[in-house]
Parts: sequence; structure tokens; C-alpha cells
Amino acid sequence: MGFHEFSSPYDWSRIAAYKRTAKAAFGGMIDLSVGSPVDPVPDSVRKALAAAANDPNAYGYPATAGTADLRAAIAEWFSATRNVDLQAIHADVVPTVGSKEGVALMASLLHFGEDDVVVQPKVSYPTYEIGTQLAGAQVLKVDDVADVASWRNVPGVKAVWVNSPCNPTGEVYSAERMAGIVAAAREIGAVVLSDECYALMQWRGATNSADDDPLQSTPCALRSDVCAGSAEGVLVLYSLSKQSNMAGYRTAFIAGDESLIASMSAYRKQIGQIIPGPVQAAMAAGLRDLESVKAQHARYRERLGVLVSALRAYGYCTDMPDGALYVWVRAKSGDCWTDMEQLAKIGIIASPGEFYGAPECLRFSATASDEAIASAAERLAR
Repeated sequence: MGFHEFSSPYDWSRIAAYKRTAKAAFGGMIDLSVGSPVDPVPDSVRKALAAAANDPNAYGYPATAGTADLRAAIAEWFSATRNVDLQAIHADVVPTVGSKEGVALMASLLHFGEDDVVVQPKVSYPTYEIGTQLAGAQVLKVDDVADVASWRNVPGVKAVWVNSPCNPTGEVYSAERMAGIVAAAREIGAVVLSDECYALMQWRGATNSADDDPLQSTPCALRSDVCAGSAEGVLVLYSLSKQSNMAGYRTAFIAGDESLIASMSAYRKQIGQIIPGPVQAAMAAGLRDLESVKAQHARYRERLGVLVSALRAYGYCTDMPDGALYVWVRAKSGDCWTDMEQLAKIGIIASPGEFYGAPECLRFSATASDEAIASAAERLAR
């Protein structure tokens, strides 16, 4: 049957004209649109990559399910940062070639088709919808997936996307709300697909004091109080792109229901969706290097604070997000493209809210350098 066609407003070529305007501005362009890390990869990761460059897992074919060491590192990471015991809830794991691939192939690998419905938030990461379309399934967008009444009685619902902390809004779901989603999905035999790629990027209640615990993560769908002690019908996605600046390494994983993971792993093996062996070693190092994660957390908290203050000075009504790495604002003009044009004149590029289902909003990314954020703040305050 193959992939089905997809349609989406998520097309970065649409901002090319605004970039040309921004590049011509005094001081040049400051790109706050794409959430691409700019900070160094931790030393531990680079050393692990180099050390594994001629391992049997490098010159031979690597394991689809991940090396024993990588699988152990994932389990350790869940225990240390997410308060999750994978073994106790009968969960399995499989590495993915980045989280976007994991999201885009999810509906296809779960064998969804034309009579199946996948629920997602109206304002969300565009690849949820694209992945559902590729499988030939139907998309149901709701204002809030935690409002289970909006989808529980809809015929054909097979999966529900959850994203906490949310890209683009920064919203964080409580454990109680997530537990309600899991319970309702199980009642109708649907799978909960929890995108938790920004799990360690929580800012709610942060005080910048020495007593803060930057690894006090947001609630996980596999936490015992959320999933009722069982991974059945729950899949969680996570990526090292933001916590360890490893976007180019394409290191992510899916964890959860062991029967679903086993089936997906078998297909992934046949189509060669496998992380290279040396990268698996680097990934294990990144998961274990929590000191580097804490340092990166501090960088992002500082940048977000500067960016929020600057956007307020420019006239946007905004606060520090609860989580994730973006500042989500309502366009001053009421239209994202009009604001994009005005911002481009002072050299600043944001991401249009239309990409995420909200054309009245814009997203500003804090994944720019300290210098870029400071320069953007200066221009916004003029």
C-alpha cells in the first residue's frame, strides 16, 4: 500500500522571504525560528563516540533493539530522572533515528489505516498529523486531549497523542490529567502516544537558587501513578537532541508496551531503521552524563528569561513557559505573518503559529546562542 499523501502548512520555505528581509537589517539576521541546538556536545559523548569507532558494533551491523549497554542506560535514565522502573511495569525499549522519525512512522508501524482515528491537540507539533496522514488514517484535532469526553466516544479512535511539555505552547500536564488520558484510552482499546522530548526542560516554580533540582522532570506517562503500574497501551518518546545537544546524532527512543515495541522493532529491523553502532555508544554516554544535562538546563533557563523579558518590552503579553524551549505569544497584529514581517525588519525571525495550527500566534526559540539572544533582546527593546 505504501505511504499515503500528506498535506501540511509546515513548510520552512515559506519564511524564506522574511529571512531575506532580516539578513538585510542592521546587524543581520537573528534566527529564533527552528529549535536547533547551538551548544557543544558533551565531552563524554564525543569520547564515547571515538572509543566505539572500531568496535564490532561499528564494522558489523548494529542491533536494532540497541546494545545491552544502551538498553541499560535507558533504564537507568528512566529511574534517575523519570521515577520509572521499566522492568516493574513490563516495558520494553527501541532506539529510533531521531524523535521525528519515531513520530512520523508511529501510525504506520501500529498498522493504522483508513478507518482508524488518531487524536491530537489542535495546537501541536505538525509531524503528528503528517504521520497519521502517511498511514492513511484519520486525524481528529481537539482543544485539549485531557478533555477525554472530546474523543472517548468517537468511533474508530485507535491512538491519542499527548505532548507534555508541549511544543509550541510550553504547557505541562499534571500526573492526574495524564492518568485520566491513559485510563480513558484503555477503556476503548486505544494507545497513548506520549511525546516527552522536553521532559527535563521544566521551568514552573524554578527560582534560580542553588536548591533547585533541574532534573525534577515533568510527569511521565509510564510513571506508576499515571499508568497504574502497567505499560500496557502506552508508548513514550524521548530524544537527546535538547538535553545533550545531540540533534545531529539522531538519538531517540520509544519505551512502553512490550508487545507493541516487539512488533515495531521487527518492522524497524526489516527497513533498516537502526542507530549506527558508535552512535549507540555515544547515546548511552549522553544518558548517563546528567551533570552536562544540568549545565544545559541552566543555559536554557537563562536564555528563556532574557527572551521573555525582551518580548514583553516589545509589547507581547507573555510569561516564562511551564516547560519546553519556546516562548509562545499571540501576534500583536492578530496575524502571525504580519508580525513576522515587522520582526524581520529588525532582523528577527520567529516561527509562524500557522505551522502549529494557530495562525494568530508566534513561537520564539531559546535554542540560539547567548550572544544571539542578547542581541535580539536589545533590538526588541528599542
